[in-house]
Amino acid sequence: MSFLSAGVAVVTGAGSGIGRGLAQQLAAAGSALAIADIDQAGLLQTAQSLAKTSAQVTTHVLDVADEAGVRSFAEEVSNRHGRVTLLINNAGVALHGNFEEVSLDDFRWLININFWGTVYGVKFFWPVLKREKRAQIVNISSVFGMIAPAGQCAYAASKFAVRGFTEALRHELEGSNVGVSCVHPGGIRTQIARRARIGAGVTRTGHHEKAAQFEKLLRTSPEVAAARILRGVERREPRILIGADAYQVDILQRLRPATYWKTLSRRFEKLAAESR
Repeated sequence: MSFLSAGVAVVTGAGSGIGRGLAQQLAAAGSALAIADIDQAGLLQTAQSLAKTSAQVTTHVLDVADEAGVRSFAEEVSNRHGRVTLLINNAGVALHGNFEEVSLDDFRWLININFWGTVYGVKFFWPVLKREKRAQIVNISSVFGMIAPAGQCAYAASKFAVRGFTEALRHELEGSNVGVSCVHPGGIRTQIARRARIGAGVTRTGHHEKAAQFEKLLRTSPEVAAARILRGVERREPRILIGADAYQVDILQRLRPATYWKTLSRRFEKLAAESR
């Protein structure tokens, strides 16, 4: 039996994208599942897609930014499943607009979900995870947790924070029964960009054009991303990069930590010209 087939996995943001891919592949591997999302309709669709498997699945409508809600979620999962071996903090959102265009409320909304949602997940599932002979925490950062593009102040801040939190946690737990992985996906074909909140000060002019340019960078399918994450979990990899673009960005920021944006901005300008 593999680690995945013998355990109980918790996946947030399971209503679509990478989260749905993770749920489907975990169920196929034989894992029991507690899947959560704020999108009840999407969560139901994911649950229906698992109906033909023999996996024990519970569904939970959840806003990961709600501290009390995540606490109750962890208690409910523990009561219904008895144990948790794998926690994947996958839920996340995006925000359109540069720093001047987004309000403080916009900024807080994103940080509360992307960063605090991850912290709450780890904090409240920790008591059940540490009881296992082997357990794994997986936090989803981003390629924007390695580089910080213009127009992504809030998102990059949240994903750098997830990265820092996850790496420090991994160092604290080194040698213990609980492994920790930080995931840095490149461009994944999900709905996160289309569903992104538009900053309070963003003008609608050119918004759709920018979204179309960004979508050209989304080359990896959610299913491929999910498979890569789970392969990394089985191997207890501390750092999981997804997509050739993530590896390229990793190399670029190592070689040019202060000036990588000069290279990347030219790439974005080229995409903008091609989309006209």
